[in-house]
Amino acid sequence: MKMRLAAIGCAMTFGLSVASAQNVIPIGGERECFFDNYLLDSGLTSAELRLHQPVLRGPALVHDAPWEGSCCNYHNMFFDETWHGVDGKNEKGTYRLYYLGWQVRPHEDGQKPWHPIYACYAESADGLTWTKPNLGLIEFNGSKDNNIILAEGINHSGAVDNLMVFRDDNPAAAPEARYKGVASASGGLRRYLSPDGIHFTEGDVITHKGAFDTLNVIFWDPRAKLYRGYIRNFHSTDNPRIMSPVRDVRYMESPDFNTWTDPVPLAFDDGQDFPLYTNMVVPYFRAPQLYIGFPTRYIERSGWNGSFEELGGKDFRRSRMKMETRFGLTITDCVFIVSRDGRNFHRFPNAFMRPEMENQVNWVYGDCYPSRGFAVTPNTVPGAPDELSMYAPTSQWMQEPAVLNRYSLRMDGFASIHADGSERIATTKVLTYEGKDLFINFETSAMGYLFVTLIDAKGKRFASCETFGNTLDRKVVFDDPEAVKANSGKPVTIEFRLRDADVYSMQFR
Repeated sequence: MKMRLAAIGCAMTFGLSVASAQNVIPIGGERECFFDNYLLDSGLTSAELRLHQPVLRGPALVHDAPWEGSCCNYHNMFFDETWHGVDGKNEKGTYRLYYLGWQVRPHEDGQKPWHPIYACYAESADGLTWTKPNLGLIEFNGSKDNNIILAEGINHSGAVDNLMVFRDDNPAAAPEARYKGVASASGGLRRYLSPDGIHFTEGDVITHKGAFDTLNVIFWDPRAKLYRGYIRNFHSTDNPRIMSPVRDVRYMESPDFNTWTDPVPLAFDDGQDFPLYTNMVVPYFRAPQLYIGFPTRYIERSGWNGSFEELGGKDFRRSRMKMETRFGLTITDCVFIVSRDGRNFHRFPNAFMRPEMENQVNWVYGDCYPSRGFAVTPNTVPGAPDELSMYAPTSQWMQEPAVLNRYSLRMDGFASIHADGSERIATTKVLTYEGKDLFINFETSAMGYLFVTLIDAKGKRFASCETFGNTLDRKVVFDDPEAVKANSGKPVTIEFRLRDADVYSMQFR
């Protein structure tokens, strides 16, 4: 599904819009990604803001250990250049992954036989090959040969319903609390502290105002110099098409990880109300002024119908309904959201991630729960640039072990300014930049093209040559080679004239 921006205005108004502007957006030399219409003048834009989807690349990790199982979920990861792996062999740093080890196998009578939920750990040097290191911390079935880091009654007072971990880069963070985690526990959302991301000590409850049986997200934001938190709760609705109460995402913040504001619902610009389960909010590492998230949409059908009869795994789906009806009638997908203040989000109406082609273990409650965090991985095409990889499990709550799959996108490839076979225009609001050259992440077809024009406060136009190709970082060549440098620090608008093309991001430097 595409998002249509407003129709193009008259080109004669470009100079006037600059000269009369009261609000100028300073972008400096930061990369600006076209994930929202924040920079775009809707009255002078006919191009589309298009959401793209990740490509399934195959299994990254199979949860087939005895302490894992069919319900392994709530994956969260980050790259840690200071951690060289449990064996110390990852010279350039390590991707660190945390998730739940959990097994459910419903009986015909609707009982829930399972082993206790464990918090587990895996790591990777490249984001492609993952290992489950033998940590020797927690006993399972008489042995400590496993990758379990938290377990009920051992180093955790209650059941581990989830665990989200981050490295705290706050300069004031104590060494023994360099790594922090949060998990649902008795009394609310409880903190966990660690010097190394492996050995955790249970702390106190930071808030009880929410419903925490999801992956609650907390991280240190160095730009704002505060901790941001995204948690789950419920709200009521009168919408007859949505079951009340509605699952939602709420925001809170803290200057010190101790005192937190009351959680408030996220504000979305689409005016819709539907259930969101997870959130997976993270500052985008290539443009940290943008906070992006991947909430899972929770869609519960009102009753069994013919489509359920035709979907795979019908018998097991019915057995899940004996535990709770919604376990068989709910299916999930994932949407993409983006914010510039951490509280107000643009939300695309179409799915970012859909369940894959039907098989015996998908199109169920538990699909499209992407991991929080990304990896930069080698492209599968020799000679092509690195990809952005993200991960999501499948086979959730079915008889088979859950599988963590890898998905890939081009860098900055979540959304773009898009034009089809007809020429379109995208014009920015008035802005200032710092730099002597403009670089863009873009692609065209062989027939497609892109022209970039800088327009100063007097309406003078500085046009580029025809630009075509497909690259992450192309220098835009202007007819006047000094055009970008001459307008640095001055108010301008930028006009993109494109056909059969996408522009993902731009950066002056």
